[in-house]
Amino acid sequence: MPGRHVTDHQMRLFMQHRQTDTVAVAAAKASMSKATAHRIAKRARLPSTSKAPRGRRRPDPLGEVFDAVVVPMLQAAPGLRPIAVFEEVMRRHPELGTGIRRTLERRIRAWRAVNGPEQDVIFRQTHEPGRSGLSDFTDMADLGVTVAGVALEHRLYHFRLAYSGFEHAHVILGGESFVALAEGLQNALWLLGGAPLQHRTDSLSAAFRNLDGDAQADLTARYEALCAHYGMEPTRNNPGVAHENGAVESSHGHLKRALADALLLRASADFPDLAAYRAFVDGIVGLRNARNAKRIEAERPHLKRLPDRRTCDYEDVTVRVTSSGGFRLRKVFYSVPSRLIGHRLRVRLYDDRLDVFVGGTHVTTLTRGRPRPDGRDDSVVSYHHVIHALRRKPMALLGLVYRDQLFPREAYRHAFDALLAARPEREACRTTVALLALAHERGCEAELASRLAEIREAGLLPDIDELRARFGPDPSSVPRVTVALASLASYECLLGPAAVGEAA
Repeated sequence: MPGRHVTDHQMRLFMQHRQTDTVAVAAAKASMSKATAHRIAKRARLPSTSKAPRGRRRPDPLGEVFDAVVVPMLQAAPGLRPIAVFEEVMRRHPELGTGIRRTLERRIRAWRAVNGPEQDVIFRQTHEPGRSGLSDFTDMADLGVTVAGVALEHRLYHFRLAYSGFEHAHVILGGESFVALAEGLQNALWLLGGAPLQHRTDSLSAAFRNLDGDAQADLTARYEALCAHYGMEPTRNNPGVAHENGAVESSHGHLKRALADALLLRASADFPDLAAYRAFVDGIVGLRNARNAKRIEAERPHLKRLPDRRTCDYEDVTVRVTSSGGFRLRKVFYSVPSRLIGHRLRVRLYDDRLDVFVGGTHVTTLTRGRPRPDGRDDSVVSYHHVIHALRRKPMALLGLVYRDQLFPREAYRHAFDALLAARPEREACRTTVALLALAHERGCEAELASRLAEIREAGLLPDIDELRARFGPDPSSVPRVTVALASLASYECLLGPAAVGEAA
């Protein structure tokens, strides 16, 4: 067939040069032989149009079932997956065999391209400097981070500027909440040194969960007040439409992969404490911001000036301390010093802590607790708060509701279990309370725990008298030392009579 070794491009190039050049010259310019050029000149058709279409090499395996069976299913249920269609076709026509799966998937894809429903369109946006900042939360369970050997269930609050890519991440111990959003957002803005014109979040459905109408309205008002404090316009994307928050949603994966790689290079996902893990996250985010330093500096002049001070990033709650030596808040019992029994306390509820006030006086800071995964109440207690009363009633330890949370370290709990198995209940409770009192009075909680672990490994029981002698003298037995100050006149003999006379 004429021109069967020539491409369409060569053909067009030859015809273009043929208008001004001879056949030989045009053939040379089109990179073809003179004989081929003469054949093309006689029949000026593109090679692609000269080829006869290739016919089917075997019978169509879906010829009898696609229009009769598959198309009605696709029309009735547009969201049906191809694998589900394949399984249904196999159930109705097992004689076709499983080899038709890929053919069926290609045929369904081609049919939907022509006859399928319209799909949602993502509209790419042009981002202006200083205009848009976005916030979102992302779960971090896949990283397997542990703190002191205990799995850390947490999320990251993630803030990002759409134009420059500035990022800030804050470790969140609880779920999505207004308190977590307010704390993380303000940390990001003060680190950035300015505020964007708009602040966009998702629908905040997790923060609104389990709230009644009044509480939801209050939360909405507080969020709007937070944005108004920084002069930002609050916006939200539609529920279930994540790509509307895409400038931060797409960045979640990049940040999590960067953290995962850094953990692999670190060769351990365990951290000594929460502060060390937070510093690790801040370091990774700082490196990512350093790569965008020029764009971030270019955007800073377009940001709005920050107010003189931060606004509330906590929730104010009023509680009353009961005779149990604590208060109950959000399905968690918190112990406080017993001198506060009967008082009404003002609590500032943060994501990771509680600041407790009597009137305007700060009295203590407590670690924030969470209900158990099954929904049952939990406790955050300190043996320092109750040890004085427990020494008078040691048997209360046996059936104490929050007994497991009372032990500051696992070694104390193991010691109690060992004593309870080998000694009478009264003696076991007395000895365990004495151990806690020893740790409290002499400030040797960690050292005593190490010694208890050694005793347990040796298969022995704690001897409270030996431990008291080991960890210093009893403060009540420390002798009183009286220091007698010498008279100033006695120092004159050191100077001599001449020196004293000259001074006079």
